[in-house]
Amino acid sequence: MKLTFLGTSCMTPTKERNHSAVLLTYEGDGILIDCGEGTQRQLKIAGLKTTVVNKILISHWHGDHVLGLPGLVQTLGTSEYTKTLRIYGPKGTKEHFNYFAKAFDFDLRIAVEVHDITQPLFFQNNEYELHALPLDHAIPTLGFRFMEKDRRNIDLAKIKAIGMPEGPLLGKLQTNHPVLWRGKTIQPDDVSTIKKGKVIAYVVDTLPCKNAVALAKDADLLIAESSYLSNLEEKAEQYKHMTAKQAAQIAHEAGVKKLVLTHFSQRYKAIDEIREEASAIFPQVVCAEDFLQITKF
Repeated sequence: MKLTFLGTSCMTPTKERNHSAVLLTYEGDGILIDCGEGTQRQLKIAGLKTTVVNKILISHWHGDHVLGLPGLVQTLGTSEYTKTLRIYGPKGTKEHFNYFAKAFDFDLRIAVEVHDITQPLFFQNNEYELHALPLDHAIPTLGFRFMEKDRRNIDLAKIKAIGMPEGPLLGKLQTNHPVLWRGKTIQPDDVSTIKKGKVIAYVVDTLPCKNAVALAKDADLLIAESSYLSNLEEKAEQYKHMTAKQAAQIAHEAGVKKLVLTHFSQRYKAIDEIREEASAIFPQVVCAEDFLQITKF
């Protein structure tokens, strides 16, 4: 599991910060959260192939979160891309994507599925679930929650002690099913322990709200916007964004383990004050830079 921050700026990019985009790579999947202008270039600078992306989660359709989408899709169409690209976003996402396709008049060349998210749990497989809840912004906006499923770790010493060979029986135990071995029923708890799955939450472009806390509840890592310092709270409220203090308060209330701030206004050339304001409330905080990578949760 690895997070790569490809863009950490607010509405206007700077020399140091690109528009919003975060890539989560996990078990062969590349989940791109938002796709601001220049995202495919950021992928190249980070040493990542564009073809790693097979899911794109769009929080909302403001330009600084989606203007990189047409270029990325066109590039995938010329890259021997064999996957199905699945795009998820708030109500209206299918319509917006169709506008893009017409405006740029490009041949998709790849298989694309576009989904309007209509329920909190919008994707799951054997490894993880993806959840979304509406946030409080100027247009329909979603926050996201990635939930790795719990796994069983087999205790090989116990397996060896009972003489069970590797193979289908271990597979059944690992998927939480009892097995019959030498006339005795072996329960999964007898020979394994549960490893809790990791949780990552993404909450940007919103005022503080109940759903922001719900998405972040007990997360191992919360990615949250910090567009302003608290001395500009009125401005933040006007444009429906959060301050560093408010993001830290959500992290504290939700009981997260680590907070990563992003989506900074161009007015802040340095982020020391932002970190200080947040850490006064929630000490386990990091201010993201473009190309920051996180692998330990």
